[in-house]
Amino acid sequence: MLIGAVADDITGATDLCLMLSREGMRTIQVIGVPGDDMEFSGADAVVVALKSRTIPASEAVDMSLASARVLLAAGAEQLIFKYCSTFDSTDAGNIGPVAEALQDLTGTPVTIACPSFPAAGRTVYKGHLFVGDRLLSESPLKDHPLTPMRDPDLVRVLQRQCSRPVGLVQADIISRGPEALKAAFAEQYATGKRILVVDTLTDADLRIIGKACAGMKLVTGGSGVAMGLPENFRQTKEFTPPAKTARMASPPGRAAILAGSCSAATRGQIEVAEAAGLPVLRLDIAAIAQGRQTAADLADWAIHSAGDQPPLIYSSAGPDELAKIQSVMGRHESGALVERTLADVALRLKDAGFSRFLIAGGETSGAIVEALGVKVLLIGPEIDPGVPWTRSISGPDLALALKSGNFGAKDFFLKAWDLLEMETEDA
Repeated sequence: MLIGAVADDITGATDLCLMLSREGMRTIQVIGVPGDDMEFSGADAVVVALKSRTIPASEAVDMSLASARVLLAAGAEQLIFKYCSTFDSTDAGNIGPVAEALQDLTGTPVTIACPSFPAAGRTVYKGHLFVGDRLLSESPLKDHPLTPMRDPDLVRVLQRQCSRPVGLVQADIISRGPEALKAAFAEQYATGKRILVVDTLTDADLRIIGKACAGMKLVTGGSGVAMGLPENFRQTKEFTPPAKTARMASPPGRAAILAGSCSAATRGQIEVAEAAGLPVLRLDIAAIAQGRQTAADLADWAIHSAGDQPPLIYSSAGPDELAKIQSVMGRHESGALVERTLADVALRLKDAGFSRFLIAGGETSGAIVEALGVKVLLIGPEIDPGVPWTRSISGPDLALALKSGNFGAKDFFLKAWDLLEMETEDA
């Protein structure tokens, strides 16, 4: 293993796996803290998917350290701490506390914070995070149900979470190339800075950053930061890129879409899917809480839905409606109820012969994958930037597309299925 990674949610882990795979590394995704006896032979990169983004910071640190120790013991030469390209967090963490703990574990004197993913419209300029052409604080992320992001200044956001000084490396330095960037890292370290937010506007910037991070034991950021890292190992190691495929074989069985994200992107995808004729049913959070709607009801509806189109069950709500729900039930309580319910639905559908699931929302994906008992995923073809199909190789045989709520084109729920090729029962 050359690169080991710890991701704070499952969709982000899948996104990172896709990036590493696209850059030529044989990559596997592990769900949850791996055991000491887990076998990683044949993998150039291993990404551990945790559900640690919104749990108490101390628990996130413990899970991340436990995962990192396994990866390092298995030979990982560089560690990535992966978080969301929109820096989803609170003033208490968990990005800062986990990054500092991993710095201590790896003995990394200075590391970077690089959430940018230009292909998905996430860029950083003068330390400020943009979503498309809007500041983070003016984007739909300001109304995220669990981690509303209302401060676009990443140095300021990260410093509130960290005990050690946070610095900034601006775009003009990155444009001068990797050697100038390395020198800037050293200069910032000399002034006492230990974690450096780096401006990033283009994929070319990410590749420069990757070269400058050669030999840096710990790198932190979004999936984009991994774009330039495999090339460093290609210069000194030999690894054989996996064969690229346009489509992925999937197990026989029916398909379903389960959406727990309230992002503007996912809400738009639901509207397009419904307009195209997909059978659609909304999960009513209040009715679930009062026992008037159950996971069994939702699963039964999907099982008996007519036609060949995958049924879509969703809980997504707009900001105003979501605020009303949260004012009654609580922010975390309402989200947890949705996750538990959709996880129960997925389990019932699996038992009824469903084998292909498209899941929207990081927390929802984590809850469903855990309920289904999936442990290891192979990465398949890319549907949209940051979202591939995957297939389970440990646990039940399933094809899974795990989509961050903010990712994907408007027709994502419609076109994703074209990349699957169903195996016959005797394949």
